[in-house]
Amino acid sequence: MPKLKIMSKQVKCINKTNRQDRHERISHIGGDWGKITESEAIRQVKLDRNAYHVKVGNYDVRVVIATHLGREYLKTESDSSTVDNLLSLPECR
Repeated sequence: MPKLKIMSKQVKCINKTNRQDRHERISHIGGDWGKITESEAIRQVKLDRNAYHVKVGNYDVRVVIATHLGREYLKTESDSSTVDNLLSLPECR
């Protein structure tokens, strides 16, 4: 059976557990499609139900799952920028 092609949803905002600490964990991501927890976004990506991206200038940068000290988290794919595209998004309301 052929694999379904997944549309990527643009992430336009995030919530962090501590907004002032750039190393703190993202708790939620959001966009025109609504807002979900980071753990739900990770689950959806793993199950191939959704994909996410961040708009940087004229480019779409893919949001991927990474692991640090055994904990999974979301980040953008590496690019030539030193700015963390996901963490620099505004706060979700």
